[in-house]
Amino acid sequence: MLFRLSHTSFKLIAILLVICIGCDRKSSTNPETGNQSIQITYWSSPNPQEYALAQELVQEWNAKNPDVQVKVQALPAGQSSEEVLLSAMVAGTTPDVCSNIWPGITNDFIRANALVALDVFDDYEEVMTARVPKDILESVKSADGHTYQVPWKTNPVMVQYNVDMFKEAGIEEFPRTYSEFLEAAERIRKDVDNDGLLDQWIGYRDIRPIWWQRYYDFYTSYIAASSGKTLFEQDQLAIDEQAASSVFNFYQELYENGYYPKTTFQGNAFIFSQIATEFTGPWNISFLERNAPESLNYDFAPIPVPDNHTGDVYTYGDHKNIAIFSTTKYPRESWEFVKFLISREADYKLLTEASQIPIRQGLLTEPPFSSFLHENPKLARFAEQAAYTRGVDAVRDFKEILDVVSRYYERASVYGKLTPEEATADMIDAIEVLREWNQ
Repeated sequence: MLFRLSHTSFKLIAILLVICIGCDRKSSTNPETGNQSIQITYWSSPNPQEYALAQELVQEWNAKNPDVQVKVQALPAGQSSEEVLLSAMVAGTTPDVCSNIWPGITNDFIRANALVALDVFDDYEEVMTARVPKDILESVKSADGHTYQVPWKTNPVMVQYNVDMFKEAGIEEFPRTYSEFLEAAERIRKDVDNDGLLDQWIGYRDIRPIWWQRYYDFYTSYIAASSGKTLFEQDQLAIDEQAASSVFNFYQELYENGYYPKTTFQGNAFIFSQIATEFTGPWNISFLERNAPESLNYDFAPIPVPDNHTGDVYTYGDHKNIAIFSTTKYPRESWEFVKFLISREADYKLLTEASQIPIRQGLLTEPPFSSFLHENPKLARFAEQAAYTRGVDAVRDFKEILDVVSRYYERASVYGKLTPEEATADMIDAIEVLREWNQ
């Protein structure tokens, strides 16, 4: 028998889960000295490679720091990591340190006084300017002038594509523009087994109106189409209407012509060559290495752009940052551990063991990073793209704003109930109403 939890029930369970996890916060005894040692709780991403790396780094830290011991846990399961962290904040059971902070949620934490301002530490500026590019460091500064998060890693969204499927369709180079992509879609769409039904497409997206799904279609494509603009300038809504309409139109054509199916696949459609492309990040390289057949010939390319686009192609960076929660009893010790997590050695392990792109200057030019990327050209594609990424706007209610985007993406692009221009105008109005209502 299957049971479906309501959204309220899910939140209650999540809060109880984080309360139980947070109860185990105490000092521990150092077996070597017999003295009480400080214990810090660290939540990492539940991603298997990243959690394995977190365990390795914590083991190394604990061996070198007997008086400050770290207990690592994967971020508890939930509908999203943001909801789990918010539940923990409400319950007062947030960890000392977390490295899976979505920048779009930090304003909620800051308003609730849930984060430690990192720039209060004497060596903050020295540590951060040596590692993080200036423009990125400025982008995470809060409206109150303080910085509450460490830019840690970026996972640029690119197009993963099946090289052989494109070659079989007579396409040697991956399409750069919308019209080229649509032409390729017409060639690749196929009824492979001649049963009268399509069973091969150029791509596929989860069409459910869930806010974070839009990172892999509308939001990424909007950043590309607008030459790197996001939805806001400072705190003012500033959507590029032409870019937004072109994105709605692009996906509308994909669905209207049957180039994208309105279905759910059993298993991984890319591995089984049911689809030729997928919008994804560098984490998918290790997944394919473990699960794809050796015969699968794949590569990565920038996001398609409107036909009149010129200049560099930007994309969504899927940034994850590190923060110290104000529930900590040990802010200075937590900061020392954070510095360890962003050390040169730890960043190298993040790149080589977890296939994640650290936000670090000189990634493409300084060894050992440059040497490793030269030997791993697929991952190097993402490192090169990292300089042309955008994150999310530091505004209130960004998650709810993406919920609005999802509704209009579904109505206009997936089901064709609105023209692209109508969808853009109505979406802007709905976002403005939402923000006025939530003030």
